[in-house]
Amino acid sequence: MTNFSQIDAYLEAHLDESIAELSKLCAQPSVAAQNWGLNECAALVAQMLTARGFHVEIDPTGGAPVVFGERKGRSNKTLLFYNHYDVQPAEPLELWDSPPFEPTLRDGKLYARGVNDDKGHLVSRFFALDAILAAQNELPCNIKFVVEGEEEISSIHLKEYVHSHAAKLAADACVWEGGGVDHREMPMQALGLRGICYVELSAECAKVDTHSGMGGSIFPNAAWRLVWALNTLKGPDERILIPGFYDPVKPPSPREVELMAALPETSQEYRKHFGIDHFLKGLTGGVELRLAEVYEPTCTICGLTSGYQGPGSKTILPARASAKVDFRLVPDQTPDQVLRQLRAHLDAQGFSDIQINFLGGEPPARTDPDDPFVQMVVESAREVYGQPMQIIPMIGGSGPNHPFIEVLHLPIVSAGVGHSGASVHAPNENMRLDMYLKGTKHITRILDVFSA
Repeated sequence: MTNFSQIDAYLEAHLDESIAELSKLCAQPSVAAQNWGLNECAALVAQMLTARGFHVEIDPTGGAPVVFGERKGRSNKTLLFYNHYDVQPAEPLELWDSPPFEPTLRDGKLYARGVNDDKGHLVSRFFALDAILAAQNELPCNIKFVVEGEEEISSIHLKEYVHSHAAKLAADACVWEGGGVDHREMPMQALGLRGICYVELSAECAKVDTHSGMGGSIFPNAAWRLVWALNTLKGPDERILIPGFYDPVKPPSPREVELMAALPETSQEYRKHFGIDHFLKGLTGGVELRLAEVYEPTCTICGLTSGYQGPGSKTILPARASAKVDFRLVPDQTPDQVLRQLRAHLDAQGFSDIQINFLGGEPPARTDPDDPFVQMVVESAREVYGQPMQIIPMIGGSGPNHPFIEVLHLPIVSAGVGHSGASVHAPNENMRLDMYLKGTKHITRILDVFSA
């Protein structure tokens, strides 16, 4: 086994240099939802990989390019890293304590949009390779990177990319984009992601808005039309009313229930952090709450737009209305299935005029918690964190892990630099420098044991 004293000494001595490189990457805006800076950021990622001796390709897609990098190592085994260079929009800008694209160090944290999701994880992995190369002059195994630019908009073109580049992406295992510790400072291993089907529903009943006094009793109202359509999707008992919606749902296995039961209680933390006074369906806490959080599909109205919403009053009858709705999917649901069912349901309810604009989606997928690669990564955390990782069989969020599991047939693990106060997707997103160092050290251990 490797003596890590030299590798760790390198990481501690060169931390400032790595943070400077990360700051340069974070200073480059790369907002997928606004198509802002994506090509420039892809080029910057490619430069970082090239500087480390990787063969690099910037592969075009129907949207943002994918950066692929490959470098041979001592072992014939291959580890694939998946990351993304796109970030969430920074708005509302007024809630940031420092400009989102001007990385700022404060109190042991680096603040910037994308610093934790996902640029910090990406550069941390580069940093781990730097330390290994400095100590050993070669990589311990073959390393591949696939770094996309559309993760924050449901990885629209990644599935097609993985299918068409399956041979190029072939590997023995995959380390996913993120990871880190929870509020207890416990390193966590998340092995699965729910799927998602994100749509915009819209109604248009007239060419222009109308004076409500003139049209209120004789013209159709797009806002009411949309509200009535939305009301058919879910009942007051929270059950989704689309016929056949639950038919493919596969319940958690006994092993998954066992792992969920071992996780810490979250109910009081949720009440305090989010300011809620109760949970849906009479849930109070315990494993029942954790299972419902992850293993039940959802239908969520994420936003509503219609008519006048400024200060004071304006008496109009809206001509148009729209709603953003996401469906979080569990095994074995798919976005295609939900789209077909949603269209058929609205038509059957008399809402064939409601338009459905599919904004993106991906199926759920998960890795076997007892896979040997998973167990190795879980145990390799002990030297860095003082304890092995705790396994979460599936989390409520979504991501493009499905083609990596089902097409490339890879076990996927998480390992990274995240912490519970990172404010991911929110103003003042941040990354703790101590976690950056720990997460990087963990990657070096993973590479060492994996290559052996």
